[in-house]
Amino acid sequence: HSQAAAGAAGTIKMIMAMRHGIMPKTLYAETPSPQVDWSSGAIALLDRAREWPDRGRPRRVGVSSFGVSGTNAHVILEQPPAEFTAPAPPSAATLPVWPLVLTARGPAALRGQADRLCSSLRDRSDVALADVAYSLVADRAGHDHRAVLLASDRAQALERLAEYAHGGDGAGVVADVARRGPLAMVFTGQGAQHPGMGSELHRQFPVFAAALDQACDQLDPAVRAAILGDGENRLDATEIAQPALFAVEVALFRLFESWGVRPDFLTG
Repeated sequence: HSQAAAGAAGTIKMIMAMRHGIMPKTLYAETPSPQVDWSSGAIALLDRAREWPDRGRPRRVGVSSFGVSGTNAHVILEQPPAEFTAPAPPSAATLPVWPLVLTARGPAALRGQADRLCSSLRDRSDVALADVAYSLVADRAGHDHRAVLLASDRAQALERLAEYAHGGDGAGVVADVARRGPLAMVFTGQGAQHPGMGSELHRQFPVFAAALDQACDQLDPAVRAAILGDGENRLDATEIAQPALFAVEVALFRLFESWGVRPDFLTG
C-alpha cells in the first residue's frame, strides 16, 4: 500500500485517464461484493480497461482517500478545456545585487555553509544565481547565526563566499545573531524624498508597481511623476512630497508583505 501517497497516486492515475480517454481496470476486484445489488442502477466495476468516449462535455472523476485514523477526503477532477495552454512563467527580476542568506547554529557552521555553497556554485554553472538566492530563503530552515552576502554576479558570489568561508568579513557581508522580539515598521516623515525614488522598484517588482499605482490613482498626477522621475520635480513642495512618501512607503510595505515579512507594529 502506498500509504500517505495513495491519494496523490489516485489523482495522478485519473488525470492520465482523462488525458488518454481510457477508464483503467479496477485492480483486485475480480469478484464483485455480494453486499451491493449490481443489477440495479448504472454502476459497474471496471473489470477491464474501457474507452472513455468524448460526449461533448468535460470528463469528470472522483478520487477518494480514506485514512485508517478516520480522515476521509474526496476530490472531484474535471478535464481542462482542449484549448488550454499553460501560462508562461514570469520572467525573473534583474537586480543589481543578489542576497545569499546563510543560517546555522553557530559561527563555525555558518562559515561551513558558505564553503559548501561556494563548492556547489562552482560545480553547478547551470544554476542561476537568482534561483540560488530564492532557495536559500524559501527552502532552508532558519537558525540564529546568520550571514547575508551580496553579489552582483556568479564570480563575485564565489569570491565573497570563499573569503567568508575562510574567516574573512570583507565588503558585501553582514553577519550577526538573530534576536527574539517583535518587528516594527516606521513610515518616515518628510526629508528623505528624491526624484525617481520609486522608479527602479516600479520596474522590477509587479507587487510594488501595483500598490504604488493604486495609491497614486487617488492622488495628484504630479505625485506619480515625482516618484517615477517623470516631468518636473516638485518634491520641494510639501503637498507633493508628503503624499509621494506615503505612496512609496505603502508600496514598500506591500512588497515586504509579499515576501512574508509582516510587522507586529506599524507607526509613522
